[in-house]
Amino acid sequence: MFTNRLQSISRITAKEYRILMKVMVFVVDNLYEENKNNVEDFVENRKLSEVYAKWNKMYMMSRSEIFTESDLENFQKDTFKWAKLFVEIFKLHSSSNLKFPKFHLWIYHIFESIRQFGAINGYTTETYESLHKDFVKIPYRMSNKKKCGRLNNENNIINVINKKQKKKKPTKLLNFSSKLFETKITEAYIYFCEKINDPNINDNMIKGFDQFLECFDDFLENILEIKDIKECDIIIYGTATLENGSIIRAKNKFHAKPWFSNVAISMDSNESSDY
Repeated sequence: MFTNRLQSISRITAKEYRILMKVMVFVVDNLYEENKNNVEDFVENRKLSEVYAKWNKMYMMSRSEIFTESDLENFQKDTFKWAKLFVEIFKLHSSSNLKFPKFHLWIYHIFESIRQFGAINGYTTETYESLHKDFVKIPYRMSNKKKCGRLNNENNIINVINKKQKKKKPTKLLNFSSKLFETKITEAYIYFCEKINDPNINDNMIKGFDQFLECFDDFLENILEIKDIKECDIIIYGTATLENGSIIRAKNKFHAKPWFSNVAISMDSNESSDY
């Protein structure tokens, strides 16, 4: 059944689990006789086989990639049938009477989630696992494990958030490169008017030139607190390197262009032998 053997039931993979569940119906079928010894809370062998069969049917439907409304209704009916039988059989063997959040979510909320977000076969649990770790597990470990009321948990969550928050330092400029324009402030207006008519200047630069002097005056007055300045050289660079290694580019050839480091290339199978 398992081509690579099964190392440990606690480390079982999803594929191995599916293989196991396929044969469990036949494993438990006629596994034991009826209750001849009058055992309390006895589970009939027929019901045990049935709960595995219902699980397989429900599980196969859950792996569908496309759901119609009728599919969802059938899926919901099959899920309720399985859940009812599952609770009947295993409720007495659970200290919480099977009151698990994931169990509740699966029975009552998964169908509306599919309607809103599509088939669950494409879901990822990374976000939810991270939130569960940060806002449930860690706060619980910070508590005394006894008085875990809502207020105490909320305080622990706040403490976790405060510990994670770091004082953000403004990113400093390391250097400038690739000088594009240079002019004196007294000649800036005429210089910018000439550049606006340059065919090599794109729309973003034209807007920048149009608003530059007004923004520059505001920067001097409110940021640097300089009321009056007579002589100043204005130099506009095409590239700026930040302290964290990021690069800001203002050149035309980079505007609205894709970053090729973020592009995935799919190779034609017919060309694979050429590389």
